[in-house]
Amino acid sequence: MASTPAKKPSRIQLRNRKLILNAALEVFSSHGYRGATLDQIADEAGLSKPNILYYFAGKEEIHVTLLNQLMESWLEPLEHLNPQGDPLEEIMGYVHRKIEMTREFPRESRLFANEVLQGAPRMAPHLKSGLKPLFDDKTKLIQNWIDQGKLAPVDPRHLIFSIWSTTQHYADFDAQVRVLMAPETKALDGAEAYLDTLFRKLLTP
Repeated sequence: MASTPAKKPSRIQLRNRKLILNAALEVFSSHGYRGATLDQIADEAGLSKPNILYYFAGKEEIHVTLLNQLMESWLEPLEHLNPQGDPLEEIMGYVHRKIEMTREFPRESRLFANEVLQGAPRMAPHLKSGLKPLFDDKTKLIQNWIDQGKLAPVDPRHLIFSIWSTTQHYADFDAQVRVLMAPETKALDGAEAYLDTLFRKLLTP
């Protein structure tokens, strides 16, 4: 007997799921996984707690859903490093895209940072199956460019770590950055030009 095809979610159901996930992103990025509650997510979404539980089994399922979505977009810029492109411009393009992501998705960056600081209990499978093979592939590509004399000799692994830390810092430590910068200055003012100069000087052979 043929199985009954799954019923497609209605427009309202899709809207509510999106509403819940956006509210949860705000709560998790502000309070971390341990500090977040379903009541906080419900309040942020403007829905009742039973309504939240109609769509998701609990806090962990919401968190894992957000992390799964995040990993898809987070890895994309690194995936786009083109072996046929100009090595310096490929890496600088990656730096600039990471800055753009910090500007556009600060909550997602803090969500990722909070998860990793807790030991990545819910993201570990993604780090091993998704990020690690990609990281190994791209560090090998960068090392090939270095061996060909197209980039200055650096450790490709620490280069990528440095790009991550210098770009995501502006989102993950936003409260500190805003205190230390002049009141009328936006956190990323001047950051893009500075990081462009920094990595170009580091990598130009």
